[in-house]
Amino acid sequence: MAAVSSGRSAMDQQKETQNGTMDRLKRLYPAVNESKTPLPRAWSPKEKYGYIGLSQGNLRVHYKGHGNSHRDAASIQAPHPIPAACGLYYFEVKIVSKGRDGYMGIGLSKRGVNLNRLPGWDKDSYGYHGDDGHSFCSSGTGKPYGPTFTTGDVIGCGVNLIDNTCFYTKNGHHLGTAFSDLPPDLYPTVGLQTPGEVVDANFGQDPFVFDIEDMMRELRARTKAEICDFPVPGTQGEWQAILNKMVSTYLVHHGYCNTAEAFAHITDQPFNEDMLSIKNRQKILKLILSGRMGEAIERTSRLYPGLLENNQNLLFMLKCRQFVEMVNGSDIDVCYRKCGLAGGGGGGVLTPPLSAASPRAASPVQTSVIQSTKAFCHKTTSKPTVEQMNMTNAARNGNRAPAIIGGDDSDIEMDTSEEVQNGHHGACANGKESSLNGYRNGNRRDDNEYDDVGVGACDDEMDVDMACHKSSCVKPAVERILEFGRELYSMSQRLPADKSTKETNRQMLEDAFSLLAYSNPWASPVGWQLEPSQREAVCASLNSAILESNHKPRKPPLEVAMAHAHELVRLMSTSGLGSCAFASVSDVLEHHQAQAQQQQQ
Repeated sequence: MAAVSSGRSAMDQQKETQNGTMDRLKRLYPAVNESKTPLPRAWSPKEKYGYIGLSQGNLRVHYKGHGNSHRDAASIQAPHPIPAACGLYYFEVKIVSKGRDGYMGIGLSKRGVNLNRLPGWDKDSYGYHGDDGHSFCSSGTGKPYGPTFTTGDVIGCGVNLIDNTCFYTKNGHHLGTAFSDLPPDLYPTVGLQTPGEVVDANFGQDPFVFDIEDMMRELRARTKAEICDFPVPGTQGEWQAILNKMVSTYLVHHGYCNTAEAFAHITDQPFNEDMLSIKNRQKILKLILSGRMGEAIERTSRLYPGLLENNQNLLFMLKCRQFVEMVNGSDIDVCYRKCGLAGGGGGGVLTPPLSAASPRAASPVQTSVIQSTKAFCHKTTSKPTVEQMNMTNAARNGNRAPAIIGGDDSDIEMDTSEEVQNGHHGACANGKESSLNGYRNGNRRDDNEYDDVGVGACDDEMDVDMACHKSSCVKPAVERILEFGRELYSMSQRLPADKSTKETNRQMLEDAFSLLAYSNPWASPVGWQLEPSQREAVCASLNSAILESNHKPRKPPLEVAMAHAHELVRLMSTSGLGSCAFASVSDVLEHHQAQAQQQQQ
């Protein structure tokens, strides 16, 4: 047992170390995409001369040659070049032992250089040597640069990829610029020449002796100032008016009509938007965000005739989401509304509902729709069935608040018409409101009151409701979901689409159907579909389609400009421009926002 515990502890410690290294490197180089441009993390066992030995995870280098002359020198490179997106790259080498003579070189080189040399002696090779403190730039003749270094010293090598310069540090002290006009795609390199020389490399897996992050902050501030001070044509008032208009169209696009109107008033802009149109979109989008896809589709068809009929792929996406919400329990079948179990469009009887705040917070019993097919018995004091517990959970969670993107409820008005209240929130068989209505309106009750509601009890029609649940709710609802799935499949076969769209539709349908295969779909590999956040992409697609049908842009200019800015930063990275590491779009926006606030004051 002790051995097992020790093994587990070692594995956990190794994972924590790896995660810590990844976090540190991500913090140092946030603009680097390692799937395309990996960072150097160790020395390469292939790109080295034969006299070089490796140990300790390819981080320790020792010399194993004869060391009789400079012809016995040996170097090693990292497996990957320094990505330009680092902006400022840095690594450190600790001298574990200077060996016989301390003929050690630390620096950079291109791939393909002669590794039977110390760094700096050949073309496209740069090094700082410990025996004399000289810097070597593609030549066997060095220049005085810094102090010598020996056992116990920590030598750092930094590359400024904005200015294309290199500097060194010794024991945390900056030694000044060593090389200028560096070429791209350089590899960290270290060279040894006499027996006994041993060095350890730190590529960021441990904290550095030198405060490289302070230099990064300075470069970030410099880059931000260059962007903000860049001269642009026109007066500041003209640009401010354009920015105000972009903000206004963004607010209108996403349905924040009250905020848009207030913003227009503050910035002295005309506001001639159709408020009714904005509020119609608001209502549809909020239905989607609360999982009530059937109502959202019906309202869209009624308010925007022909929109979905003329865009079958969009309709298919909405219906796939409706299928997911039916499994989730948010899109409730008509039967449950009649039985008073549709509190606020919330959780269903078949599956435990998900709250917006805690997507996987479910009732004590989680069961898929496939398993919820047993008929109800009359209410007894015996242990409740799965279905009864699910319905109880539906009652308790029926009024969960939907997730709203980027705004609060005060700016999005829900439909409180009699049609919604009566048609969608349910009444009992005798016309009286369900006892859930009090919960829906915000008056919570204790758990004992939900026990009766959970099995479908109404005020005066217990027998009617019990018969309803037993004979026409649970199993027919399951059958309705399966029937809906068959309709979806049939629709997918008729959709006009290109090859790419067909594959997207096929995958969408396959993912949705896969939910039925699991007894606990929330914990399944496809359970991500049940997350409330997945509704946001559906909202965006439908919102864009509605706007386009009204001859408005699919995306607001502000989002287009942001996308262009991010793409330019990405192109800077692929083009080897180190400034991309510090060209932050959010920093520039914060700067302009602060300027606007100062002007208003």
